[in-house]
Amino acid sequence: MAEQMTGAEMVIEALIDQGVEHIFGYPGGAVLPMYDAIFQQDKVQHILVRHEQGATHMAEGYARSTGKVGVVLVTSGPGATNAVTGLTDALMDSIPIVCITGQVPTPLIGSDAFQECDTVGITRSCTKHNYLVKSVADLPRVLHEAFYIARSGRPGPVLVDIPKDVQFALGTYYGPNEIEATRHKSYHPQVDGDTRLIEAAVEMMLRATKPVFYTGGGVINAGPEASRHLRELAELTGFPVTSTLMGLGAFPGSSPQWLGMLGMHGSYEANMAMHDCDLMINIGARFDDRITGRIDAFSPQSKKIHVDVDPSSINKNVRADLPIVGDCGHVLKEMVRIWRTKTNAPRTEAIAPWWKEIASWRGKNSFGFKNSSTIIKPQHAIKRLYEATKGRDVYVTTEVGQHQMWAAQHFPFEMPNRWMTSGGLGTMGYGLPAAIGVQVAHPEALVIDIAGEASVQMTMQEMSTAVQYELPVKIFILNNERMGMVRQWQELLHGGRYAHSYSESLPDFVKLAEAYGGYGIKCSDPAQLDDAIKEMIDVKKPVLFDCMVEKHENCLPMIPSGKPHNEMILPDFAEDIGSVIDAKGRELV
Repeated sequence: MAEQMTGAEMVIEALIDQGVEHIFGYPGGAVLPMYDAIFQQDKVQHILVRHEQGATHMAEGYARSTGKVGVVLVTSGPGATNAVTGLTDALMDSIPIVCITGQVPTPLIGSDAFQECDTVGITRSCTKHNYLVKSVADLPRVLHEAFYIARSGRPGPVLVDIPKDVQFALGTYYGPNEIEATRHKSYHPQVDGDTRLIEAAVEMMLRATKPVFYTGGGVINAGPEASRHLRELAELTGFPVTSTLMGLGAFPGSSPQWLGMLGMHGSYEANMAMHDCDLMINIGARFDDRITGRIDAFSPQSKKIHVDVDPSSINKNVRADLPIVGDCGHVLKEMVRIWRTKTNAPRTEAIAPWWKEIASWRGKNSFGFKNSSTIIKPQHAIKRLYEATKGRDVYVTTEVGQHQMWAAQHFPFEMPNRWMTSGGLGTMGYGLPAAIGVQVAHPEALVIDIAGEASVQMTMQEMSTAVQYELPVKIFILNNERMGMVRQWQELLHGGRYAHSYSESLPDFVKLAEAYGGYGIKCSDPAQLDDAIKEMIDVKKPVLFDCMVEKHENCLPMIPSGKPHNEMILPDFAEDIGSVIDAKGRELV
């Protein structure tokens, strides 16, 4: 119902109307009217961060783990510019965020006033859309529109810049239903895929003898129903399934149809399947360079179906033989329906030779590693962490580097929205604040940030946020005293010239945790690792676990830069891992 209030009060009322329960922010002069409005209500909880970048990553973790829009509130000038990294990260990974920034009063815009910057100009290329609100009369519409744009179509970050005088001004507030009734939205993403094209895709699937489902973060973003339809379609067809880094959890990691992650550090079987398939069904992935490798040698013999809600992603990097613009959930549901009308059985006999090829690639055990009784191997640490958390509803975030890839390789996920990582931008420092955002959304859950000792120091100050709000996040550091992925590339591509990829002076992470009021654990003995992990899980407060691992371990397998998928670097041993079964439990090899 229309009501008179200040612009600052409108912001809080709009958040309440949009179902927002938590916002992440840091106060400053240009947002004090909004902070005063926050103080006078109790429906929206504010989480005080230690750095604005941390606020954006917390909102990302919150959004990624819930499917809701994450909300950020920061001041003008440096507050807004500090948020740019997180906004870019959210844009690259299609994470719905609304970032509200303060701005100097409208008469001072362009005068180089204290803490003024051109926030709209600076963030134009790193947001899905942004606004500068110059009149309080426009504020209700803009706020509701921002949430609609952030979560509709391909999700992404939207920024609303509000000058201080607009926050003080009196105006009439309208709720989202009233706004929708009086204004036609100009943004209309295509959600329903063309049924004729979907039917053509199913016909191609019925003729294929070497098919593979290539899934991405779009399946996660389309909601839990999309993951359910993907699983149903995979069972109906009997096809193998692989995924990008951002799509992990959309398909269960325990399924015999799961090939593992593909791409630069993906499994041998996933990459070989992509290279040799005759039909690739891309659902919600964007053919980024970490997946394709050398474009002119990428899956050279296959026909390519590409399903994406963002039409600009179609034919952007790889030409699609059959493009379908639409929401992954809708298209998958239609594929299931149409498949059932044509046949209600998997194509077991037709693709049995294909599964035998896949079985031979699986026999390479490309995620294998040589364990040690004297030093903790990082892969072993991830596997023991997984075993310790098996059976629990665990949420995992990561920083960026070798530890991120080892986590993707050795920590299987059964459900969507349990894996939060920085994929497109590769932002060191993402994991700890993202874990805090996840823990805020799921206060009773076990939330673990799998980290590297270099990445975690980028946003280490947010440990203080976790302690203040009694958020028992677990930061599991694989400490190799190196910027591991940088060191690996220097070894493989730059003649072993390790230019500034090692740390001369690392903090004592146990003492650092205690200084923040958290709990610290250090372990370097493989024999004590399980007990130390159990201790970490049992402690009901934020924990920094300093796990000392092998310093020179490389993350393999790996597709070298400029090479096709069938020229991977594999571990220097092979191991026969036995038979492979199809979706119905029948042995193929």
